[in-house]
Amino acid sequence: MKKKHLAVVLCSALVISLFTGCAAPKQQTNSKFEPLKTDLKVGMVTDAGTIDDKSFNQGTWEGVQGSGANSKYLKPTGTTEADYLKEITNLYDAGYKFIVTPGFKFETAIFQAQDRYTDAKFVLIDGYPHTGDYTPVVKENTVSIFFAEHESGFLAGVASALQVKDGNFGFIGGMEIPAVQKFNWGFQQGIQYANENLGTSITVKEENVVYQGSFDNVAAGQQLAAQMYDKGVKAIFTAAGGVGVGAITEAKERAASGQDVWVIGVDVDQYAEGLDEKTGKSIILTSAMKYIDVAAYDMIKAETEGTFPGGEILTFDAKNNGIGIPETNPNLSSDTISKTNDIFEKIKSGDIIVASENDGTLIK
Repeated sequence: MKKKHLAVVLCSALVISLFTGCAAPKQQTNSKFEPLKTDLKVGMVTDAGTIDDKSFNQGTWEGVQGSGANSKYLKPTGTTEADYLKEITNLYDAGYKFIVTPGFKFETAIFQAQDRYTDAKFVLIDGYPHTGDYTPVVKENTVSIFFAEHESGFLAGVASALQVKDGNFGFIGGMEIPAVQKFNWGFQQGIQYANENLGTSITVKEENVVYQGSFDNVAAGQQLAAQMYDKGVKAIFTAAGGVGVGAITEAKERAASGQDVWVIGVDVDQYAEGLDEKTGKSIILTSAMKYIDVAAYDMIKAETEGTFPGGEILTFDAKNNGIGIPETNPNLSSDTISKTNDIFEKIKSGDIIVASENDGTLIK
């Protein structure tokens, strides 16, 4: 049985009071932050991927580093609750009492840690503490953060469809968890919207929607991408961490031989990852972004200002500028960017509602 996350959307007043000066412009990559004047020691424990995964771990770490705090990350030797608790304990014992963890795999570990280390603060991104029954237990020293991945995927779907115009698209997900599913479903809805309203003709076949089952199998990602490109897929949306890196590698190799193939990145702006130094061109068409770095930075900033939102479950979405696509898209035309920005405003205002669940008309 798949778990369902509880996500509480912040009201406008709370968003303004909590994130003033920190929220991202709707299409901007927040790669630079104002360093905070603090002696806070901030630790991070990575998930199954690496710190330079060009995705979730890296985005979180960039936000931590951007704070200017004394920071350190640890990579567990495994992915069990005990493995995560071990590294959380190592950070705590070394004096890092503000700890950021990316991903749902930390949920039961943080449930334990928030009671074990009551004088520490915890930021859990894309998850909430629970005992294993998925009932949220967010203590006053913990904050849980979620994102509207379906809205981000929708924008990427619209932009990609507008730019490519016709042909087949594919999707490669990592583990089949809610955050990854929402990226997929939003992407498909964005393509449908573009087909019905903006004159595009993009198809997504069931055989080209695949969940690999992990976030670190680079070789599998490259193999899956090769299979899709061989079947005529023009662009693949990857929401898969290291698996997506494999897809990017395959696309770069094909582009170097003259093939016209694309990847849509995820979580962070992956344009640079898809860049060929010889040609100066990138195979990253655009990226469905979650401002993970901003979320991590904002929570550190809130702690330094005495406004840490302990006990809260926060959602970053279009309404509070928590998701988007990169402002700079060298592979997108100005017309595509303009139309996609218009769509963003319609999502933000509520004129377009992107479904976060599959109504049965979407693939997986």
